[in-house]
Amino acid sequence: MNLVTLSSQSTPEMALIATRAHSHPMSELTIQSCFGDLYVCTGIYLGDELCGFTILHQIFEDATLMDICVEPSHQGKGYGKTLLDNVVSLARKKDAEVLLLEVRESAVAAQALYAKTGFTRSGIRKGYYKTESGTEDAILMSLTL
Repeated sequence: MNLVTLSSQSTPEMALIATRAHSHPMSELTIQSCFGDLYVCTGIYLGDELCGFTILHQIFEDATLMDICVEPSHQGKGYGKTLLDNVVSLARKKDAEVLLLEVRESAVAAQALYAKTGFTRSGIRKGYYKTESGTEDAILMSLTL
């Protein structure tokens, strides 16, 4: 397992993983837009295979985990925790004071991972995410660094 900072050349692989892991993933164009001065994209490789990634956005002291995504065939093996721990470490190194995220209400396993890492619920966005049958709430979570 190897953690690396990704470049925009990884966009197609990231988009493929997101399509497999999320019901309503970011588009390839949106992922491409996450390579710039305010972003850090990190990938986790097994050999030469990208099996997961994170997108961290930071403006001054506020950092936001924009996405964390693990290839479904690699989920449940601790790679999400490794990626999340890395994001927390990066945000601290960049002098962030708080790390924010939002997660689907139905993503119970993800919420448990965030809570185990120290995130607490800080709000709800009603009907924020699209679903096959309508919408679901976004749970807002934060971690004071």
